[in-house]
Amino acid sequence: MKSISFYLLAVTCILQACKSGPFNLLKPASPHQQYERKLVNAGLDQNKMGSSWISKANSLLQNANGIKVPYKETGYFAADKIGGASFKFSLQRGQLLTVRLTKQSVSNFSIYMDIWEQKENGEFKVLAFSDSLGTELQLEAKRSGDYFLRLQPELLASGSYTLELAVGPSLGYPLKAVNRKQIQSFFGVGRDNDTRRHEGIDIFSSFRTPVIAVAEGTVTRVNENNLGGKVVWFRPKGKDYTLYYAHLDEQIANTGQEVMLGDTLGLMGNTGNAKTTPPHLHFGIYTSDSAVDPLPFVDPLIPLMPSINSDITKLNATLRTVNRTIEISDNQQLINPEKLKQNTVVRVLAASNNFYKVELPNGKSGYVASKSLVETKSLSTRKITNVSQSLLDSPNLAAGVKANLALGQTVNVMGVFEDFQLVSTADGEVGWLSLK
Repeated sequence: MKSISFYLLAVTCILQACKSGPFNLLKPASPHQQYERKLVNAGLDQNKMGSSWISKANSLLQNANGIKVPYKETGYFAADKIGGASFKFSLQRGQLLTVRLTKQSVSNFSIYMDIWEQKENGEFKVLAFSDSLGTELQLEAKRSGDYFLRLQPELLASGSYTLELAVGPSLGYPLKAVNRKQIQSFFGVGRDNDTRRHEGIDIFSSFRTPVIAVAEGTVTRVNENNLGGKVVWFRPKGKDYTLYYAHLDEQIANTGQEVMLGDTLGLMGNTGNAKTTPPHLHFGIYTSDSAVDPLPFVDPLIPLMPSINSDITKLNATLRTVNRTIEISDNQQLINPEKLKQNTVVRVLAASNNFYKVELPNGKSGYVASKSLVETKSLSTRKITNVSQSLLDSPNLAAGVKANLALGQTVNVMGVFEDFQLVSTADGEVGWLSLK
């Protein structure tokens, strides 16, 4: 026991050096990479703990849980586990993702947080990461598709966290009075007997309503054309696209003018091919290749953050399924479910809405309805009928032996997983027995 304590003390000292000690390193791309590189330089990648942490970092991205944003969960990372969490979700181009992370712990432990995309060849590319405090992270979606968020705590740290993923527009709204019902014609709908497609959205309001800049930037052109009538072209600062304001009754901005968010660019009208329609603003976004859907960039309809209704006192607890069969999935909406037997043992990783994110004894994680789980109290008793029965530390015949149970000894059955039972002995030892 003394040797184990000394080992943990030594590892802790090295890890403290990993957080703040001087190392002659190339500048890493993120705090997560910096921590991993310091583990390697300290030689911790050669032991079970350090190599497991590095391996976990890679497997988290490969085995991310599918979610729908907005999303909220409260979870717990245990010091005796190589923990982490990862999420796969979809964003539309132009949406702004905001990730907020709050931590609660006796020690101010670090949770490394980064956002990734997966390229066509299967490789992952980091897009954004938080600083060492890891409290908030934002990303503007440059394309429509799947994104990945990874959380990983430092070694030998424990504590709870609450994670929120919120989505909204990356630009402001083109009118001062925000009303989603004003948007009545959308990107891609047919025009002129389907000979062309609508390359923007139409926002309706009263005649000569001021239309405003949705970001800081530069007015690149003020002109007239047959379709748009009086138009203003505007390039937001630091962006790779141009905004198009059309059907104006009057243009107020001038070519080359630097504008701020909220500055008036013109007054709404129905010039160009909109002479027979009510006054409205045609708002478009153009890249060097083509027009893109502007709605996600300016949509004022922001979905509410879901509440957590599951009991967070069950975090890190070992529970069992109460129903005859329940469904576990990599998505909180229970898509592509896998059936679990009654009394299957799980460990609660996090609580979200009316679900628990759980881990099975084989390491697979997923979501189950919180009402489907109960505490692992004794279900029945089992008498040892073999001369010697091994009490294992995991449901695997190759697992370590915690104790050898004697013939005739009675144990309490707490739950099951595949061909094993979770049992407890009279002296409180808990482990797994094979059913074969």
